[in-house]
Amino acid sequence: MTSLPEQRPRVGLFVTCLVDLFRPSVGMAAARLIEAAGCDVFVPRNQTCCGQPAFNSGDRSNANAIAAQTISAFEGCDYIVVPSGSCAGMLKAHYPELMEGDPEAEEKAHDFSNRVYELVSFLIDVRGLSEVPGAFTGTVTYHDSCSGLRELGIKNQPRKLLTSIKGLSLSEMPECEICCGFGGAFSVKFPDISNAMVEKKTASIAAAEPDLVLAGDLGCLMNMAGKLKRQGRNIACRHVAEVLAGELDEAPIAARVE
Repeated sequence: MTSLPEQRPRVGLFVTCLVDLFRPSVGMAAARLIEAAGCDVFVPRNQTCCGQPAFNSGDRSNANAIAAQTISAFEGCDYIVVPSGSCAGMLKAHYPELMEGDPEAEEKAHDFSNRVYELVSFLIDVRGLSEVPGAFTGTVTYHDSCSGLRELGIKNQPRKLLTSIKGLSLSEMPECEICCGFGGAFSVKFPDISNAMVEKKTASIAAAEPDLVLAGDLGCLMNMAGKLKRQGRNIACRHVAEVLAGELDEAPIAARVE
């Protein structure tokens, strides 16, 4: 009797606003990595923002409506994978909270939450990926984003995959777990504090003497890349997915394009 081929998991890719608007190459890299992990990728056309800006600003009504829309958009997916610890944290940790008081909606939110994973966590913790398509020669340092680290426990997973790449050297920066100062609305409400924090972060980056700064959150990367550029430091920034997938044709974040 001929056995049927194993069915590939259907993974919904939650692209995120920043990736969609500023860095589509990260979405392409994420899709390539998910496929390398033996999954089929589905990108719902009706997905929107995760609702975190509304949620963090106290606008529960709009955050709730966005959550309901997102849950509906990803129906039928075995997993929902997000190339951002911040957005993944919102989907996984806060959607059930938003739906409290409505038993049916809360049940759907819990089911959805259980299928949500940050990209690199999914590759390591769910699919057990040990090799990636990417190739890179040089020294990198890694910034641990607040939500990814503290809400989702993402720490060793990106480092495990990065150190599997031949020619790549990982140089840890001092205080790699300290916030870069972005924090979404925080950087707008408290710009002086935010600027002081990112100045400390870029000093830590420089101490590691990397060719490239990597992270799993585009907001952090845009913040750090902008400050490094204004300081005149010749250190590039990329999303970790771009290196892992070998999607390096796009110029680094905030790089000068001649």
